[in-house]
Amino acid sequence: MKFLDVKTDFAFKKVFGSEDSKDILLSFLNAVLDFGHGRQLTDLAIVDPYNVPLLKGMKDTYVDVKATLADGSRVIIEMQVLNVEGFEKRILYNAAKNYAVQLSAGENYNLLNPVIALTLTDFVMFEDDRLRHDFKLLEKQDFTEYSDDIELVFFELPKFGNALHELETPQDKWLYFIKNAGTLALVPENMEDELAKAFAIINEANMTQDELELQHKKRDWIYIQKSSLQLAQKQGLQRGIEQGIQQGLEQGIEQGLEQGRQGEKQEIVIKARQAGLAVPLIQAITGLSEEAIEAINADGNQ
Repeated sequence: MKFLDVKTDFAFKKVFGSEDSKDILLSFLNAVLDFGHGRQLTDLAIVDPYNVPLLKGMKDTYVDVKATLADGSRVIIEMQVLNVEGFEKRILYNAAKNYAVQLSAGENYNLLNPVIALTLTDFVMFEDDRLRHDFKLLEKQDFTEYSDDIELVFFELPKFGNALHELETPQDKWLYFIKNAGTLALVPENMEDELAKAFAIINEANMTQDELELQHKKRDWIYIQKSSLQLAQKQGLQRGIEQGIQQGLEQGIEQGLEQGRQGEKQEIVIKARQAGLAVPLIQAITGLSEEAIEAINADGNQ
């Protein structure tokens, strides 16, 4: 048994954004988001549900699914596979855009509903060890809440390292599914109904030949892009090391020359004073101050 890699656009849309995904998406969002006071989602509508069997194009580094909750709130669920330039700004832009488009001209601002941008990344964004990061508008000094109408939630999959026997919560199981499904040969035991259904959706045995070909092409494209980024980072690091070494050598040579020049000046001062030359004349020759000349002369006479 083989499963699609859920981190690719075709599989992610097929699991979370198709006509048959409502119960799966409800289970996933209830597992990973906190809706306050132990509240659970009971209903949602998938915006522009994915029905087309094939996705066209290979250039996208992300895929998203949008849902409207029963209370009018909007959730944007995004899977980002590559850490590309401008990624963080696009997340914020999409959240703000989905917040703003709710109103037509002249409508009351009270009609605006909250927007949650839930992003899963296949790379590390933040330097700490936390798997999850939440952002919303807070007062800068004492961090009192200004508004939670736009909330950004990030999960960094590389930081999730739980083995199969360590999965305790629904959140653990969903993150394990998204990160590892493409490498499994069997459906793990003790998976909830929605997770079992998600595994069935990405079972390659249920795919057409065209769907499998697209999936494999996109998987290969992602691999090539990741390898290119890693190579660029490696080459950049190597160039940085080489430049640092070169700069260090140049600085060392310059310091050596400067020390040599200082030694020559000291020798000139000592011999000039021994010959009875006046300090102003020695200053003109060496460029040293009167205090420096006298200090060198004193050291030379010790």
